[in-house]
Amino acid sequence: MLVSTTDTLQNQPIATYLGIVTAEVVYGTNVLRDFFAGIRDTIGGRTGSYERVFEKGQQKAIEELKQRAQKLNADAVIGIEIDTGTISVDDKGVLLLITATGTAVKLG
Repeated sequence: MLVSTTDTLQNQPIATYLGIVTAEVVYGTNVLRDFFAGIRDTIGGRTGSYERVFEKGQQKAIEELKQRAQKLNADAVIGIEIDTGTISVDDKGVLLLITATGTAVKLG
């Protein structure tokens, strides 16, 4: 399964557009990770634990896009966009949201 952020694939004509596919990955926050992230915010520097969460989430979202496109008998997913955000659950925590969207296509 080919995946691309572009709307065309070099030397690969698109025969049929099969529709939009989406994937969502949601992670709960972690007290220990939040604690260390807070320290990083105070003293400066990158928050590696959250970077790894988002990296893993993006990979999972792309894999989910591929699976959903395969159900449509697609050969590729083009125009992929990945977005991140948070969902407030209550005043004690948030969920991390990673979404991926693309167009499933059949190549000609």
